[in-house]
Amino acid sequence: MRSFWPNVVLFLMTVGSTLFIGGLGLSTSGTLSYSITGGICYSIAILSILGAHETGHYLASRKYGVPCSLPYFIPLPLPPFGTLGAFIRMKGPIPQRKALFDIGSWGPLFGLALAIPAVIVGFLLSEVTDVSQLAARSISLGNSPLFSLLQRIVLGNLPPGTDVILHPIAYAGWLGFFITALNLLPAGQLDGGHIIYALFGRHSKIIFRLTLVGITLLGLIYNLGWLVLAILLHFSRIGYQHPPPLDDRTPLGWRRKVLGGLTFVIFFTAFIPIPFPTLAVGLREVF
Repeated sequence: MRSFWPNVVLFLMTVGSTLFIGGLGLSTSGTLSYSITGGICYSIAILSILGAHETGHYLASRKYGVPCSLPYFIPLPLPPFGTLGAFIRMKGPIPQRKALFDIGSWGPLFGLALAIPAVIVGFLLSEVTDVSQLAARSISLGNSPLFSLLQRIVLGNLPPGTDVILHPIAYAGWLGFFITALNLLPAGQLDGGHIIYALFGRHSKIIFRLTLVGITLLGLIYNLGWLVLAILLHFSRIGYQHPPPLDDRTPLGWRRKVLGGLTFVIFFTAFIPIPFPTLAVGLREVF
């Protein structure tokens, strides 16, 4: 008999860690404060986005008869996110490329379908303030093209010398974009790797290796965090290896090829090369 207790316990722990981190903030004097409402808003928003992402994978797996687990949420009661995301375990081989494509793409698309409304609603609840009023130790966030576009649509062009204090729901949406882009990296056994393999088969190894080179250069030039990711993907061997589906010959139809192109438009518009600019500057000064 299958036990769901690990899934339940990890989920409840992640609820607690996101409630804690989501409510933390800084006053204009730089002192630490906590908002229960902010914690609840952030926790509900980010767990909904993560849950939608994993639901997409789960439903696609069930559609093709691929055994898989329920989602495992990963708590982390530390800033800046309160969680390391979630994952499901695949317990059987993928039958064909079509199944591989759907399993890889449904997760990011389902998650993004909630992340975009979260950003829009969050912007409506956010505060535009003078830069001089921001706490000295406040954290700056890097913007992706998609995030910047939604900010311009909802808030218009900001007056000079002002910035946005993100509502916790907007921050959860920003994190949803970040997670979506990370998962869509065209490397090995990430979601983007599944999609690339479904599109290009064994030729995808070339793209996987180019991706690892690109991440390494990004880490050396901009942010050492990407270098850590490149090392993990390389030494775990999931960055440039992908097991083939049982039917590795039947190509995808044109609809999935078009959708595959769309997913990588999403990747490039949601990707954030420098997620935390102030932290990146500090690391460069140290090293």
